Amino acid sequence: MTTENDKKTTNPIKKWGALGVIIALLIAGYAAGLHEYFSLSNLIKHREAMVAFVSDNILLAALTYMAVYITVVAVSFPGASALTITSGLVFGGILGGMLTVVGATLGAMLIFLIARSSLGDVLEKKAGPFIQKMIAGFQKDQFQYLLTLRLTPIFPFWVVNIVPALLKMKLVPYAIATFLGIIPGTMAFAYIGAGLDSVIAAQEEANPGCADAGTCSIEIGALVTTDLLIALAGLAALSALPFIIKKIRGNKPIAGEE
Repeated sequence: MTTENDKKTTNPIKKWGALGVIIALLIAGYAAGLHEYFSLSNLIKHREAMVAFVSDNILLAALTYMAVYITVVAVSFPGASALTITSGLVFGGILGGMLTVVGATLGAMLIFLIARSSLGDVLEKKAGPFIQKMIAGFQKDQFQYLLTLRLTPIFPFWVVNIVPALLKMKLVPYAIATFLGIIPGTMAFAYIGAGLDSVIAAQEEANPGCADAGTCSIEIGALVTTDLLIALAGLAALSALPFIIKKIRGNKPIAGEE
């Protein structure tokens, strides 16, 4: 017998509505060309206006930036890296980095909840033995898994936002692991932005007026050094050590433990 609660939980609008909105926003963003607007060169073009606005309206600017970042992350729209670097340029490394960490965490939590409510049950019903085993394994060390994934700079951010939801991770450890795990990389990118004036000056010397025209050829990949990637990879490896040791030990107690 179907209860009223069953009807509510199977309501298609409630189940798929939020995901539909996310998909619609993503398509609309591409159709409007926002992916081009969120390029680093284009954001640099407007840096003077943004710096002036931040100087006169710091609280409103901070809230606006976080709202934009939450939306970009929740919709899985490209441009988050450019926004992070720009935050350092207009807010400074520390404030820009922390605003980004908070915005990224909230945006990740939003898409996590949407993915879990819309796709989680579908995956569970369609999952075979292998997927069920993977879900069970992830749940045993979910915080450690996610913290390592967040610290590892090789996985797309949007993928790591959604996969834990499909693997039945709980929201609180997800939020904490996300917040802590993205701090090193986010602060590094924000500090790159804080020191971007010298890069812009070099571009202006080679191509006068490029900053105002939005034609400076500045690639994010060129700003990320090998040393930075090695440092982030080292942090990821360090975070994975307890998990690796546990696997090597095979969950056997250490001598002296009962």
